[in-house]
Amino acid sequence: MTYIVNDKCIACKYTDCVDVCPVDCFYEGENMLVIHPDECIDCGVCEPECPVDAIKPDTEPGAAEWVEFNRKYSEVWPVITVRRDPLPGAEEKELEENKLDKYFSPEPGEGD
Repeated sequence: MTYIVNDKCIACKYTDCVDVCPVDCFYEGENMLVIHPDECIDCGVCEPECPVDAIKPDTEPGAAEWVEFNRKYSEVWPVITVRRDPLPGAEEKELEENKLDKYFSPEPGEGD
């Protein structure tokens, strides 16, 4: 099992999760985070830290498609290990649906 980040993170990018990750397996895109599935040790400490419930175990319904998404972008985006402020307007976008189609950017973030 591994954990994944889904589209609830898009346009919010809360980084509370990176603060608690013991293996630094989070990677930063321009407007979301992903988890490298081969680096995640399945400890689960990140899941309750996400205020928008964007982190799920890969065993949850609908999570399988996100494993490859997370893998793809974790291999091209920089690692992030420090907590930062969420994106401007994050609170307004937290409950939006279809954020992958509306807002996703494949561009990398800043990283550490």
